Amino acid sequence: MRRMDGASHYLASAPAPAPEPALQGRHEATVCVVGGGFAGLNTALGLAERGEQGVVLLEARRVGHGASGRNGGFVFGGFSRGEQALLDELGPQRAQALYQGTQDAVGLIRRRIRQHGIDCSATDAGVIWANWFRDPAPLRERQALLARHFGVEWRWMPREELAGLVLSERYGEGLFEANALHFDPLAYARGLAGVARGLGVRLHEQSPAIALDREDGGWRVRTAQGEVHARHVVLACGGYLAGLRREVDAGVLPIATYVVCTEPLGPRMDDILRTRAAIYDSRFAFDYYRPLPDTRLLWGGRISVLDRSPAAVERLLRRDMLRVFPQLEGVRIERAWSGLMSYARHQMPQVGRVDEGLWLAQAFGGHGVAPTTFAGEVLAAAIAHGDPRWREFNDYGLVSALKPAGFVGAQLSYWWYQAKDAWKDWREGRA
Repeated sequence: MRRMDGASHYLASAPAPAPEPALQGRHEATVCVVGGGFAGLNTALGLAERGEQGVVLLEARRVGHGASGRNGGFVFGGFSRGEQALLDELGPQRAQALYQGTQDAVGLIRRRIRQHGIDCSATDAGVIWANWFRDPAPLRERQALLARHFGVEWRWMPREELAGLVLSERYGEGLFEANALHFDPLAYARGLAGVARGLGVRLHEQSPAIALDREDGGWRVRTAQGEVHARHVVLACGGYLAGLRREVDAGVLPIATYVVCTEPLGPRMDDILRTRAAIYDSRFAFDYYRPLPDTRLLWGGRISVLDRSPAAVERLLRRDMLRVFPQLEGVRIERAWSGLMSYARHQMPQVGRVDEGLWLAQAFGGHGVAPTTFAGEVLAAAIAHGDPRWREFNDYGLVSALKPAGFVGAQLSYWWYQAKDAWKDWREGRA
C-alpha cells in the first residue's frame, strides 16, 4: 500500500516501543545528554559502559526521531571531509588517528549488535563505491591514498565484475569496502536506548530542553515540566537545534536529504542487483541505495536547504532511480521522507568542550553512523576518565555557518557541483 504521510519505512515497519516518561520535577545527575540520536545515545551508553552513574538523556520527541532514525543505514569509516583534505590539514599521523577512530567505530557497532542482540536487519555485506564516469583514475587515486596513508584496503572491482552484480549501464569500475555494513538505523537507535537503559541511563522522551544555565558545580537544564542539575552537559542535537547556546546553533546548517522505499520487488530484485552490498556512486551529488531483507529497494540522494513534501521527494528520486535502473519502470514507491542533517562549513564534526563541563557533538554531515559512535566514545572517555583525545577535533571547531546567507551559499554550492557532474556526463557523451 502506498503511504505518502512522510513517515519513514523504518518508522512504519515496526511498532514503536513504549515511550520513555517525560521529565518531571527536579533531578540530580552526573551527566545530562541533550539529544536522543546516535551522538547522544552513544555518549550516554559509553558513559554507562565505563561505570558512570547518574546519566540522564533528554529527547525532545522520540529516540531516533531525527537524522539518526531516517538515514540510508550505511555504516562505514571516514568523514564527510575527504581523506586528502584531512592529510593536508592535519598531517599523516593525526589524520590517520581520526580516520582510524571511525574504522574502530564500525567494529564497535558490530560488537554491540552481536553482544546485545539488537535486531536491526544488519547486513554485513560491505559497500560498493561505483564509478559513474568513464575515467577510472579518481578511483585508483583514492584506493592508493587510503592504502598508503590510512592502512585501508578497498578492493578493485573491474567493470565486468561490477556489471555482474549491479545490473545498470551507468557504471564503470568500482571499489569494494569490506569493513562496512548496512542496517535499519531507527531499530539500531532504539536498541542502543534499551542497552543504555539496562545499564542505568535514565531516558526521558517528549522532554525538549528549553533553557541551559550555569550554576555552582555545573549546569541546570530545564524542560517544560522539570529540570536536571548536572556536573556535565552534552549537547547532541544535530540538525534539530535546541536553541540552548547561540554559538552552538550558529555553527551548523540544518540540511535536508531525501529517501524513498519501494514495494517488495520479489524476484525482480535479481533484475537489478545480484549483491547484498550497499551502493553509492562517485558523483558529488550521488545516489545511494541498498536492498532490504524483504526485497524492497531503499533509495536516497540529493541534499537541499528545502525540506520537501513526500510527493516531491518521490518525484525527484523516482527519476533518479529509473536513470540507473530503467527496468524498475512501474514499480511502486511506498514511502518517501526527508530528514535534517547538521553540516559545518569545514565539513567535519564539531566534537569537544564548549565551556567547563559543557560538551558538544554535532555536524556529522550525512556521514554520521560511525563518526557519531566515535564521538560518543571520545566524549564518554573525556568525561569519565579525563581522556584528552577530544582535542584532536580542535582544528574543526565552532565556526559560524553564516546563517541565513549560509543556506544560500550551501544551495548554490550544491547546484554548482551538480552542474559539474552534468558537464562531465555531457563531455563523456552520457548526459
